[in-house]
Amino acid sequence: MTELPHHASAPPGTTALGAFIARHRRLFVLTGAGCSTASGIADYRDEAGAWKRVPPLSHQAFMSDALLRRRYWARSMVGWRRFGAAEPNAAHHALRALEDAGQVVLLLTQNVDGLHQRAGSRRVLDLHGRLDTVRCTACPARLPRAAMQDWLYARNPGWLPLDAFAAPDGDADLDGLDFSGFDVPPCPQCGGVLKPDVVFFGEHVPRERVERAFEALEAADAVLVVGSSLMVYSGYRFVQAAAHQGKPIAAVNLGRTRADALLSLKLTQACEEALAFLLHRPV
Repeated sequence: MTELPHHASAPPGTTALGAFIARHRRLFVLTGAGCSTASGIADYRDEAGAWKRVPPLSHQAFMSDALLRRRYWARSMVGWRRFGAAEPNAAHHALRALEDAGQVVLLLTQNVDGLHQRAGSRRVLDLHGRLDTVRCTACPARLPRAAMQDWLYARNPGWLPLDAFAAPDGDADLDGLDFSGFDVPPCPQCGGVLKPDVVFFGEHVPRERVERAFEALEAADAVLVVGSSLMVYSGYRFVQAAAHQGKPIAAVNLGRTRADALLSLKLTQACEEALAFLLHRPV
């Protein structure tokens, strides 16, 4: 497949993307960080696909280093104020409209913000989990992130005045501070290590999620990528599989993607702008 040219004479990409969606009634939708930037949640990579900041904490580092865990939760406590208050933007609502029209087999999101569900989408699979839930690494206990936030506030009142730029994973860029005294609560049931219920770098996506996503891909007749560079293999593998199956792939992303050579259509445009027509078309 070859990438179609982008014509600037019409509203960017609207005609081409509208035609793609009209031709393919069973879409496997894959979303990434670019889908949520208009909600005030930062993305990870620049237009060349390189990291904009230090890569997120790895699972191994989080589990093996108590000081890094304190640093993570201190930053998360500050960053959650903005991350947890984010609202769905027009891109989320447009994809809900696409589902309402019966065209979404599955919306597989690499994001951990839950904004697709808050916009009303129901056929959503959170590939990397959800940041609004905390789980114990030693027992089956799970608790709302809001409860963890209350515990962190109560144990660390001196940190409450701090504020910083919110980072993509819901933490904040706090640098040059001494995190050794930050008090992180243990699991209330077993005393184990608590972590957000998300897949950290170096951690495997649960097999049942991957299997469910591949089943949905089999049932789809095309793939729509929204706001993802696909640089992380956990998402790229589904696009790669679609290409091997001969399924057309369209992508909306500001900058290059790992799958550029596999695309039938590529729109270099903000997600909320490229998908706006879905909010106004008849169902």
